Amino acid sequence: MTVATGADTGATFALEDEDHTLANALRFLLNRNPNVSFVGYSIPHPSEKVVNLRIQTTGEISAVEALRQACQSLKQLCGHMKATFNEAYTQYEQRQESSEQPMAQG
Repeated sequence: MTVATGADTGATFALEDEDHTLANALRFLLNRNPNVSFVGYSIPHPSEKVVNLRIQTTGEISAVEALRQACQSLKQLCGHMKATFNEAYTQYEQRQESSEQPMAQG
């Protein structure tokens, strides 16, 4: 990632080798931050693997700090999703194993 332009309260970040997947998730999380007044992203050309992410803050925090917070939130969210999925998958496997056991005759 490189900071293309900006000051403390506003900056444009160039996220290399990224696409809409990461950019839209970060945009969503940044929009939820009350200290962010504007966030948007663009992909200059479909053949380029770069996302330009623009962040403007209210001045309470820097644009870099806002992006850091959003990345931490995204990491926590992904960790929660992974744990939830793994737990559900384990329960599914246990149900499958119990349904495959032959019934006792008696």
